[in-house]
Amino acid sequence: MQSSIRNFAIVAHIDHGKSTLCDRLLELTGTIQMRDMHAQLLDSNPIERERGITIKLAPVRMIYTRTGWNPAGGRQGSTLSNILNLIDTPGHVDFSYEVSRSLAACEGALLVVDATQGVQAQTLANLRLARQNKLTIIPIINKIDMASASIEKTSGELQELGFREEDILKISAKTGENVEKVLEAVVQRIPPPRGNPDSPLRALIFSSQFDAHKGVVIYVRVVDGSIRFDTKLTLQFLASGAQVTPIELGHFFPAMNSRPGLEAGEVGYIATGLKDIRMARVGDTITVPGASVEALAGYHEPKPMVFLGLFPVDSADYEHAREAMERLRLSDSAFSFRPISSLALGNGFHCGFLGLLHAEIVQERLLREFDMTMLATTPSVEYRLTLTGWNPAVRRQGSTLSIQSATEFPDPSLIEETKEPVMRVTVFTPSRFVGRVMQLAQEKRGQQMNMIYHNDQVELEYLIPLSEMIIDFFDRLKASTEGYASLDYEFFDYQSIEVVKVDILVNKERVDAFSFLTVAQTADRRAREIVERLAGAIPRQQFEIPIQATIGGKVIARADVKSFRKDVIAKLYGGDRSRKDKLLKKQKKGKAKMKRIGNVEIPQNAFFAVLKRQ
Repeated sequence: MQSSIRNFAIVAHIDHGKSTLCDRLLELTGTIQMRDMHAQLLDSNPIERERGITIKLAPVRMIYTRTGWNPAGGRQGSTLSNILNLIDTPGHVDFSYEVSRSLAACEGALLVVDATQGVQAQTLANLRLARQNKLTIIPIINKIDMASASIEKTSGELQELGFREEDILKISAKTGENVEKVLEAVVQRIPPPRGNPDSPLRALIFSSQFDAHKGVVIYVRVVDGSIRFDTKLTLQFLASGAQVTPIELGHFFPAMNSRPGLEAGEVGYIATGLKDIRMARVGDTITVPGASVEALAGYHEPKPMVFLGLFPVDSADYEHAREAMERLRLSDSAFSFRPISSLALGNGFHCGFLGLLHAEIVQERLLREFDMTMLATTPSVEYRLTLTGWNPAVRRQGSTLSIQSATEFPDPSLIEETKEPVMRVTVFTPSRFVGRVMQLAQEKRGQQMNMIYHNDQVELEYLIPLSEMIIDFFDRLKASTEGYASLDYEFFDYQSIEVVKVDILVNKERVDAFSFLTVAQTADRRAREIVERLAGAIPRQQFEIPIQATIGGKVIARADVKSFRKDVIAKLYGGDRSRKDKLLKKQKKGKAKMKRIGNVEIPQNAFFAVLKRQ
């Protein structure tokens, strides 16, 4: 049984044709009937189809039947069948954690490269991940039917990465040309699973989701042993210690299809019936109670890089929002959150994401899947502070503190050193745009590390602070290179920097929701932008409202919301000037009194207007 199984993933840069190739493989193997076929079949989420990107891994089981030499029977013309377990993966750098989980459940990977674009930044990142997992890699050049395809050039780039010319497949996933060769290569080159079917059960959880009727549904790769469905069957999670009686087992075709059991080497799902989603963690090992087995390696917890606050627009929806986030985290392990409270926005959540696109997708999923409209605060990164004073815990001078938002920033007099995260950024761009990319990187405080020419393509490597990347770096990079540049980044290190906290005061009252951390050199410019936007968003009152940006006790920017003015002298027609002055003086005193005792209520739409534009 195991000798006929092949587990593999498809990896590529974004928009290089992974999902289209999956569609052709499903058609060729007869997994999906033509009447049920539609483009990007494995992208089941509507957001994936609308944006044209894959945001979550998707497994599917295919049966590949062909005619060939049967070594057992010793004759040609025998019917041969192989079980192909395919996992489609995302291509955007923000979802690289999904890729790493997919590769850990496979023995091989298809590396797809667009013939019109060549090797891109995420191509290299995915190739590095696949080699770290010691997978058999099959290089594929896609879109050979395009008029602008540079097949020989792309083949040369792949050979530079260590592949042989004769091992590179040249296909068109759109037309189906040579796609049959991909299935043959999977069977011939990728080794079968090496687990022991006679050992006690060990299965790796590589993904999960929540079903209202089946509870927590875990996606598993059976490494050793087997599972046979029985009403008395009990399974145990090694990490949490929880024991469950499964209510269903099965495979993906690509919809869930129940089966009597799962064998060693297979990929499938187990409906646990659990309602407590914290019991089933991605990366945990499933076994049977009493078995003496070693836990599988699992996964490193993803490290969030971008943080922002999410608050329900209606404070009464807080509990519903918390439940929605817990369920969402079950299917997205890279998303993290914890409760926070704000005087201006009420109860909410401090959330961690792998990047801004990841944050945007999570907000959209909360809206569509759970009908939760959330207000997002300004994005920030994690800073590490060294504080002055004696630390008894470590018996030395200076303790360290990690903060993820401006509200956690301590008194500057207590800070000895501040460090910010720096990313190693790889940019692939046509040579004619090199000057623009270098100028943009310099504006973002980038430090150039390397520059390599690959024919007309240039690979630039920079160290850039993450705080400079989370605002508009990707958009400006695409704009300055007419959409041709590609980007990949990974965490490098923390470096010392001078960071200041900018507070926003409305009518001399601090509003925590608008506070932000920034580099000292750019504080004035960002402060002016915020107070001007806020002045345009807050409605006018009967008295003038000052809006100030401060660092400590120093005001660095100010804008005013002008007051309404009633014409109190309109009823006077002529007469002595002192009568008019008397009325104007009385009005001035009244406005001053209102300003002293009046409170400014900032409407919700003002928060939306200012924070969204930040």
